[in-house]
Amino acid sequence: MSLPPAVTREQWLTARMEMHAREQELARRYDELRADRRRLPMVRIEKQYLFDGPAGPVTLPTLFDGCHQLIIQHFMFDPAWDTGCPSCAASADELCGGVLAQLRKRDTAFAMVSLAPFAKITSYKERRGWNFPWYSSYGTDFNYDFHVTLDERKAPVVYDYQSKAEILATDPGNELVRAEISVEVPGISCFLRSGDSVFHTYSTYGRGAEHVSTVRSYLELTALGGPAS
Repeated sequence: MSLPPAVTREQWLTARMEMHAREQELARRYDELRADRRRLPMVRIEKQYLFDGPAGPVTLPTLFDGCHQLIIQHFMFDPAWDTGCPSCAASADELCGGVLAQLRKRDTAFAMVSLAPFAKITSYKERRGWNFPWYSSYGTDFNYDFHVTLDERKAPVVYDYQSKAEILATDPGNELVRAEISVEVPGISCFLRSGDSVFHTYSTYGRGAEHVSTVRSYLELTALGGPAS
């Protein structure tokens, strides 16, 4: 194990102040990024998606459950699998009733959505002891339209806002997009409801979705934003 070098207090303070300046600059730029994110335009959802849930088929507006905002976590769960993605499961373990309750206080609903059939989702969810809403998009275009299931037989491969050709131009060995089978990827998508209309406001993938687990980090992805209090 490699340890940091041991220095005098004065040397440590000099190094720490240099790091502090970088941290302050990063925080300032991140504040600007959050403000710009809330000003992003949005696009109306025209397609009618049906999700399978505990009460049978439901529409995307139903997932809002009376709220104006909806956050969907795309949980990697291929229809051929018997269990969900271990990394997604580890993130799901961090979700507690408190997080969902605090999101709801801020007019924001939360749901997991996976491509696996609902029966598999239910069985796995019960074994894990989870209680968050979780729906199946099996048989719909939802996962393909939001680029969390990559399958050229269903739709052109796009990952993290880059086409397959763009990704391979800089990373020829990328197995994620070179695969000739269906590939599941993680992501988070945010939606806003206005009257009878639903709008897609934001989606993030890969590293952008890795460290989102707190109320504040979820809300910072939404159009209405707002830190947790």
